[in-house]
Amino acid sequence: DRKGRVLSVGGWSFESTQGVRFYTPDGSPGVNGTNDWEEHWDQIHLQQGRWYPGAMVMANGSILIVGGEEGSNGAPVPSLEVLPKPEGGPTYLTMDWLLRTDPNNLYPFLYVLPGKGIFIIYFNEARILDEKTFETIKTFPIIPGAVTGPAGRVYPLEGSSMILPQHAPYTDPVEILTCGGSAFGLALDNCVSIEPEGAGEWIIERMPSKRVMTITTALPDGTYMIMGGAKAGVAGFGLANTPNLQAIMYDPSKPRHQRFSILGETSVARMYHSEAILLHDGRVLVTGSDPQDQLNPQEYRMEVYVPPYLTDGRVQPSYTIMERDWVFEGTYNIQVTLPQGPISQMRVSLVGASSTTHGATYGQRTFFPAFSCNGNSCQVTAPPGPYICPPGWNQETEKREREGGCMETEDRKPSPNRGASKQSHKEIRRSVGLWNIVTELL
Repeated sequence: DRKGRVLSVGGWSFESTQGVRFYTPDGSPGVNGTNDWEEHWDQIHLQQGRWYPGAMVMANGSILIVGGEEGSNGAPVPSLEVLPKPEGGPTYLTMDWLLRTDPNNLYPFLYVLPGKGIFIIYFNEARILDEKTFETIKTFPIIPGAVTGPAGRVYPLEGSSMILPQHAPYTDPVEILTCGGSAFGLALDNCVSIEPEGAGEWIIERMPSKRVMTITTALPDGTYMIMGGAKAGVAGFGLANTPNLQAIMYDPSKPRHQRFSILGETSVARMYHSEAILLHDGRVLVTGSDPQDQLNPQEYRMEVYVPPYLTDGRVQPSYTIMERDWVFEGTYNIQVTLPQGPISQMRVSLVGASSTTHGATYGQRTFFPAFSCNGNSCQVTAPPGPYICPPGWNQETEKREREGGCMETEDRKPSPNRGASKQSHKEIRRSVGLWNIVTELL
């Protein structure tokens, strides 16, 4: 949320499905945190019990909760509610489109739009909601997926979704990318993208392989690492088979249908309940897998993937942020040390601090803000408002360009919160990187 806490809502059964829990990180580099999860039922809980709902930080800092079921695989809860709860009696709103698409709409993908709407992807549908009334402003064509019949993009037909990088001056329409999913057992081999406030049409791009239970992580150079999951089935215990061990990269700066490249292959199956997240040094931490399929084990091993931009021998830059609490459109000084190359080849990015589950990555955004430098002193301009950059935290990265690559170092700071053509194998580049298994818990 806007205070930098991790928020967990809903649960498995009974009273837990109305739970609202907070975790406040308190560690520092080299020092473990000591805080524990907090839950204060008498002060805050959901109006309706929910298993596998969606959630999103709104532009005003409130939390929108969407859908779910009455406990594990229970009756649908086809409604929306907001935290903190508005005054009065029950304030949740029932939505016919959630009822109609249950049970194939769990963990929907949600995005704040610059035009002040809320974009939601659920099952194989998408629409824009009014942020105040939650009435539908616009609906979109059915999301393409498979020629054999309907295909879904959210749990249990699980893909993953990301908002593509936003560049200053933030005048281009935002684009949403959604990769993988399932046609009720047939894993999808494509990604779809759309500009909800632009053309509003789905564009399909072929991936190098099929993937359901897709894991996607935004990288600080504006690319996206896609990994894990299976080549057949749906999300759930024992419901998928044939692990997809090959990681790939999606680069939106490349021409359409030429955006995929092959990354390293892991030896660890990452099936149901697997996740990945960007670390502050630019590596990717990958954990989990609990398929309960009698073939692949419950995983206690964690892996760290080292992307190509950290393996080409270049020395990472370093920097110092003078002020970490930023306001919208504020200008802030950073001191940069760039061991290689001129400052003129540097880029600055902000990557939203995020949490992730079941293909949904909460808080994910990538910004390339405006900046200027005088020697090693640079001025970075914060994004212009909460509809571009919803309240939350971001990691700042400085990168030097060279032959399409980058080098970086990262830190955390608060974000402003005051005020379908098949890509041929010849076109798929190979950029391996390194997989490392870092620990095994016994």
